[in-house]
Amino acid sequence: MQQTKTKNLKKILIYSITGGVLFLAAVVMIIVINSKPATKNADVVIRKSEITDTAKFYPVSVDGEKMEVIAMRAGDGSIRTAFNTCQVCFSSGKGYYKAQGNTLTCQNCGNQFTADQVALQKGGCNPVPIFNDERTEDADTITISHQRLSEGKSLFADWKN
Repeated sequence: MQQTKTKNLKKILIYSITGGVLFLAAVVMIIVINSKPATKNADVVIRKSEITDTAKFYPVSVDGEKMEVIAMRAGDGSIRTAFNTCQVCFSSGKGYYKAQGNTLTCQNCGNQFTADQVALQKGGCNPVPIFNDERTEDADTITISHQRLSEGKSLFADWKN
């Protein structure tokens, strides 16, 4: 009788450990699959279905320089894209934006922008625009070329320092 209980307890222990290991492996796989490492020296491809009025950030590395692209859906339904750096504050190391709801806030000067204000003009204290003619678009995606990303690379030399 005692041997049967011991065998049953060992089985339960083995099954519990095996189940726990499998569960942890599944969690790690989900994390790895859903993480977005920086794209290196490639185009940034944005799925239109992912974009809302809340900013989505796309990390990219161009020739070793870490950068980010922002995409947001404006009130008129258009998708606005910009580099995640401020046209005036970029050299401060804090001239980048964080999303607070549907508003972008510059971490250096505190200026705020909604999606309706992104990618309208070049110059001034606002996100560096990536205009419609500087990207390609099809029914499902927006693509920002490696060439266009390279053109914006110098804006990120002191980024988030």
